[in-house]
Amino acid sequence: MDCQRSAKLFTEAQTLIPGGVNSPVRAFKSVGGTPRFLVRGQGARVWDADGNEHLDFVGSWGPLILGHARAEVVEAAYAAAREGTTFGAPTERETMLARAIVEAMPSIELVRLVSSGTEAVMSALRLARAYTKRTKVIKFEGGYHGHSDGLLARAGSGLATLGIADSPGVPAAWAAETIVLPYNDLSAVAEALRVRGDEIACVLVEPVAGNMGVVPPADGYLTGLRRLTQEAACLLIFDEVITGFRVSYAGAQGLYGVAPDLTVLGKIIGGGFPLAAFGGRRDIMEMLAPMGPVYQAGTLSGNPVACAAGEMTLRLLRSENPYPHLEQLGQAVAGGLAQAAAQAGVPVTVNRVGSMLTAFFTEGPVTDWTSAATSSRERYAAFFHAMLAQGVYLAPSQFEAGFLSAAHTEDDVARVCEAAAQALRDLFPA
Repeated sequence: MDCQRSAKLFTEAQTLIPGGVNSPVRAFKSVGGTPRFLVRGQGARVWDADGNEHLDFVGSWGPLILGHARAEVVEAAYAAAREGTTFGAPTERETMLARAIVEAMPSIELVRLVSSGTEAVMSALRLARAYTKRTKVIKFEGGYHGHSDGLLARAGSGLATLGIADSPGVPAAWAAETIVLPYNDLSAVAEALRVRGDEIACVLVEPVAGNMGVVPPADGYLTGLRRLTQEAACLLIFDEVITGFRVSYAGAQGLYGVAPDLTVLGKIIGGGFPLAAFGGRRDIMEMLAPMGPVYQAGTLSGNPVACAAGEMTLRLLRSENPYPHLEQLGQAVAGGLAQAAAQAGVPVTVNRVGSMLTAFFTEGPVTDWTSAATSSRERYAAFFHAMLAQGVYLAPSQFEAGFLSAAHTEDDVARVCEAAAQALRDLFPA
């Protein structure tokens, strides 16, 4: 598959942008080769600068649950942009999107719109510390919550891809405020809260881990976190940047029936535009300025174009309810990948929740970062390129989630499963 134009563009980008990319995983460091420069997307497909068509299972890392360039979303954004792209003043579109979020997730009584997931998590932690008058945060190994200082401790996603344990530039004293525990291990949380509970402001968790690859919560894990945090009088924060409106319309908290104190959202709520949010209990959220003393602000927060695209996306999700279709497609992809691996005699563990999944090149099971890290990065890289050569675009990292959209069809699923079977037969002949 020709990629000369992408290669030329990448060479030029590297003279102007660190590493040639504006987010590290895009550079293909984990899998090698030339990153594809994409120029167009429609439905479940994207086209690169060399004119190659790809069946897309990245979906801009999760926001595009309706597929690329959904007509109603594009028109909503276009209509908003015609009236003005930003004002730095209140608009009705902010209220419309906030209402849709609050109605979808009963744990959220008030919500504040921001521009990125990193910003939303950072602000939620500040609020939790102010509310509890404590400073320390529990997070989980392999969980990624953006790149704010103090949270780049044994994080997954890009850090795992690049093999970086922490990030230079973060003062040790700030990182020391973060307590890192193994995911899916309630006993470790109970012990940390027993020993240092009076110092811990919150427990921050991806209810379905998505940044060490997809790792579902063990049975009772989320309800256990809810019980333990209530007993310790600290807050439970769900980072639903990925899972919000993805695994169900009510997010992971709706799927698993657990109500956190605060929720962080992103990706889908912007409809493909930069937008995120954090929200939760009224008594906590009322501590935010201008109502309370906790300061948080942003010039482009609640951008009207992003709000229009996000509100239309949520409106379509409500009216069309694609979740049963996505569940069916997700089951078919996971089953097809597992069958292809078994026939090829290659150890692969497929983890899935709804329309997000990861094929780990390890025998498994994969239940936390330690088990995820046993995956063969080399085998995944070879598989990635074999799939790319067949026109299937997967995440260029073993430790990322793949995403289905409502635009994918049963034929698309059959194609990816056939491509996977062919790739594994060619790569690992018996």
